[in-house]
Amino acid sequence: MYNENDFDKIDINVEPPVEEPARQYYFIAKCREWVKSFEQKNGRLPKSCVTTFGCQMNARDSEKLTGILKQAGFLMTEDENADFVIYNTCTVRDNANQKVYGRLGVLNGYKRRNPEMRIALCGCMMQEPSVTTKIRESYPFVDLIFGTHNIYKFAELLAGMYEKEAGMTMDIWEDTDKIVEDLPVSRKYPFKSGINIMFGCNNFCSYCIVPYVRGRERSRNPEEILKEIKSLVSEGVVEVMLLGQNVNSYGKNLESPISFAELLTEVEKIEGLERIRFMTSHPKDLSDELIAVMKNSKKICRHLHLPLQSGSTRILKEMNRRYTKESYLALAEKIRREIPDISITTDIIVGFPGETPDDVEETIDVIKKVRFENAFTFIYSKRTGTPAAAMENQVPSEVVKEQFQKVLKTVQDMARERVVRFEGQTVEVLAEEVNEQDSRLLTGRMSNNLLVHFPADTEMIGKIVKVRLDACHGFYYLGSILSSK
Repeated sequence: MYNENDFDKIDINVEPPVEEPARQYYFIAKCREWVKSFEQKNGRLPKSCVTTFGCQMNARDSEKLTGILKQAGFLMTEDENADFVIYNTCTVRDNANQKVYGRLGVLNGYKRRNPEMRIALCGCMMQEPSVTTKIRESYPFVDLIFGTHNIYKFAELLAGMYEKEAGMTMDIWEDTDKIVEDLPVSRKYPFKSGINIMFGCNNFCSYCIVPYVRGRERSRNPEEILKEIKSLVSEGVVEVMLLGQNVNSYGKNLESPISFAELLTEVEKIEGLERIRFMTSHPKDLSDELIAVMKNSKKICRHLHLPLQSGSTRILKEMNRRYTKESYLALAEKIRREIPDISITTDIIVGFPGETPDDVEETIDVIKKVRFENAFTFIYSKRTGTPAAAMENQVPSEVVKEQFQKVLKTVQDMARERVVRFEGQTVEVLAEEVNEQDSRLLTGRMSNNLLVHFPADTEMIGKIVKVRLDACHGFYYLGSILSSK
């Protein structure tokens, strides 16, 4: 494992290993030599900033980027006016791309004042050929570009960039069947961690670019996942989140197939682990077996993120979601019946091509019947290369905005009604951090993912504490701590 390596003892004067991840350990050692020469020249260590756009999987990838940079000797900073800046990009919606382009203009100004500054881009956005063409032509000051399939090669690419005196390095793979883990990781929280259990997606929803930029589904071996979780628990982790584009289809492509429910059953057996979360679940693959495992579990959190996207069966068919309004409602009803204390959250898209006000009313009907605890509601974003982008009947923006507000109001009204029902109860909360608005308070999460703010000492961070929910404030609670585990 990487934490058993002494990088200073790796001989970088021989040819690099062929096998992974030993090859990347070699290049981390090479980067350490570059850092030492930088320090000798400048009288300080180089500063690096990792900026993340997008989902939990991107956040997990960024922890790996940060871990490698730290092992190489960089000082980490949140200030983008640094010696090395890397953007881990998202491309699910167009505004994510526009944010990156806007920030690159700022970085160009920094680089003019510090010509030795290096800038790198990676992640989903870089898998789009039109994006890389635009960056090559309009942002030639970028030094390194790589995508989602070869993120494990970051140390090797970083070393190559510094050996190259000038010019852009671009390494984009169209696809891969490789999974390389056991690389340095720098976690944001010492007491909880994301765990990649699979990569890619096979669903090809007509609006979604993820299968094109993340590739087809690839599951990690369960033995590797369990080993990683056990190692994390030994380091003090009490909560893990199992990550995948569609965790419900985990294990289908393994030599010895295993279901996601079976994996969860094995994870639950790990001593010292207190909480298990996961996302994201596709409704078409959510099995009775999984519901039963969740129902009987003492560790799986009472929260299920179950993307709806639309309540109209006609639109769902156009989206290639492969379920109907009726089947979604039946599934949600079954989940609520079997696990009464569960919190169900969802994703909703408004303005999909051809969507009518009647279709939106179907979505609103589902929201009222399921009564989601929360929903991430988005305006449809046309993504070049997806089937939906070429569809006729693109909905005018003024119509979309009007319908979006109706959906959003319904989500908020239903969520408030659901959330308030816990008022006065005593619940277990994982204390996560000091509250951003009031330093006298800590912020934590209930098992059902609701936020709670309560007065407590910082020594409680990372512990599961009993909190009385005194007052509901819409989507969060103010509470009083009673005791800790």
